[in-house]
Amino acid sequence: MIHGGSVMAAVGMAAREGKKDWILEPLSLPESSCCITDGFTSLVLPCIFCEDCYPAEEQEKLLGHMIVEHKLVIADVKLIVDFRRYVLYWKKRFIEQSITDFCSVIRTNSQAPEEEQTDYYLLCDVLPEDRVLREQLQQKRLEEVLEQQQQERNDSSFARVCMFCNEEFSGNSLQCLYCEKTFRDKNTLKDHMRKKQHRRINARNHEYDKFYTINYLELGKNWEEVQSEDDREMIEEQDDDWSDWQGPPVCAVCLFCEKAQDTTEKLQLHMKVAHHFDLLKLKSEMGLNFYQQVKLVNFIRREIHQCRCNECGKTFSSKSEVVSHMTETSHIMSLLDRSAWDQPQYYFPTYENDALLCSLSDCESESVADNQITNIPVIAEDISDLQALKKSSILNFLQHSDTKN
Repeated sequence: MIHGGSVMAAVGMAAREGKKDWILEPLSLPESSCCITDGFTSLVLPCIFCEDCYPAEEQEKLLGHMIVEHKLVIADVKLIVDFRRYVLYWKKRFIEQSITDFCSVIRTNSQAPEEEQTDYYLLCDVLPEDRVLREQLQQKRLEEVLEQQQQERNDSSFARVCMFCNEEFSGNSLQCLYCEKTFRDKNTLKDHMRKKQHRRINARNHEYDKFYTINYLELGKNWEEVQSEDDREMIEEQDDDWSDWQGPPVCAVCLFCEKAQDTTEKLQLHMKVAHHFDLLKLKSEMGLNFYQQVKLVNFIRREIHQCRCNECGKTFSSKSEVVSHMTETSHIMSLLDRSAWDQPQYYFPTYENDALLCSLSDCESESVADNQITNIPVIAEDISDLQALKKSSILNFLQHSDTKN
């Protein structure tokens, strides 16, 4: 068994010097090295064309500035779920290409003299690139909202007073969620919410709109429009389709450092360039199958974790020191005798979340054999003279042999 649940004690024995290596704590590789998404690192909205910046709450001033100073009009701004990322994207694109490559030109006062005419540029989702950007921002915001909701469900530090019972917590707020009035004590608040039926969030308060996942289900529609639609036209029975499911990216971590890559090919290239370690070469030279590769990876992981060279057995005070030693002495591609690492205990992963183990394969030789088979040339028979072909056909011999038998 290669992957288990929470392995509380992974035990390995060294095959040399009679020493025993015990790893009693569960180990995990860093998971966020290549999967970190850009968060809201600033509340400042930059102008697309110049260096002016405005606070996020002054978005209207930024829009007015871009209209007056730069003649840019952005359509349906309220439907852009992340205006800051939207602005940063087009700021970069307008540096790369001219604005006329993206925007429709609207000329005002077209009947007036030329000096009184003004050209405005309209940026809207009619442009395919703009629509894709808006959809991606909406999808990203939906993922962030769902992640935040999950964090809130798992949050054990939440501190409040229950508005429906007498159980008290720290951080009490005596404000009604619906009408937002504040009351002098908890009993008065409870009576108010019971009598006025205010035991819910005010749907008309648009400050909560960004937390409604229904607002991100369809581009250009909010929850009110979605709920007002007639669902009778929808197909009652639909097959479950998971083709558009996008799970979180799985990053494989380098054997010798904490560098992570989202594909095995990138990780193999990194190890080859940065550490002069070629796992594919070892696999080919030693003829390793899948399970032997698993044991080899787990063996190297264990040796590096214990700051020990897998060739000479010398130990160091840190991982960086042992990697430097192995690189300088060319021990990084050298291994002990196969009996040292080809052991059953290395079926168990050194790190419980080692994604590299999931990408190992031994089907390369099979694919090569298949290619060799498919490359055999097939020469068609000459059918220009069917009578001659019939007389010389091997079928005549086979038929004669069957009759004789």
